Amino acid sequence: MLESEREQVAAACRRLAAEGLVIGTAGNVSARSGDHVAIMGQATAAEVTVVDLDGGVVGGELEPTSELDLHLGVYRRYDAGAVVHTHAPMATALACVLDDELPCVHYQMLLLGGPVRVARYATFGTPELAESVIEALDGRTAALMANHGAIAYAPDLAAAVEHSLLLEWACTVYWRARVLGDVRELDEEQRQAVVAAAIERRYGTTRPVGEADS
Repeated sequence: MLESEREQVAAACRRLAAEGLVIGTAGNVSARSGDHVAIMGQATAAEVTVVDLDGGVVGGELEPTSELDLHLGVYRRYDAGAVVHTHAPMATALACVLDDELPCVHYQMLLLGGPVRVARYATFGTPELAESVIEALDGRTAALMANHGAIAYAPDLAAAVEHSLLLEWACTVYWRARVLGDVRELDEEQRQAVVAAAIERRYGTTRPVGEADS
């Protein structure tokens, strides 16, 4: 069941570990297909557990992650295709310092929805934590989790991993900027201008030389 998704989850776990975003069994990854979710922390594909959207185990021999309610809550609320939760070093460090949000200091953060909120602290694996994080994700695709870590979601697992990497990069940029001096945040007008320019120029796509913008 969900063999492709289980392979994807295992591969994503390996990449996140290689990038330094997870240590040991910290963090967890999931991918959805219809009414079922493949979910696990560091694992091979055979060790990835499959659950239904109510949390019942329908495949695999291991208990799902303690953050199962968090993953399922994101799927139910935002119709996500994949969820990545990490204890990435810089994101976790800022989640121990920032009270409300990580400011939008670079236009690429608009891929995450702009400023990244900090979900209020709650004990791991609890309904209170799931509720806090789901609330912080409203209108965003990533959030910091106070004194805990970070989370990101997307329509597919590859994009969710990229969002996690982008969030860690943005946290690092913000930290370095704070060391150098006062940080300038992009205001709403500037953010809207970026959106308009990206649409006009088809930012992020490739095309032949000389092709006119449309």
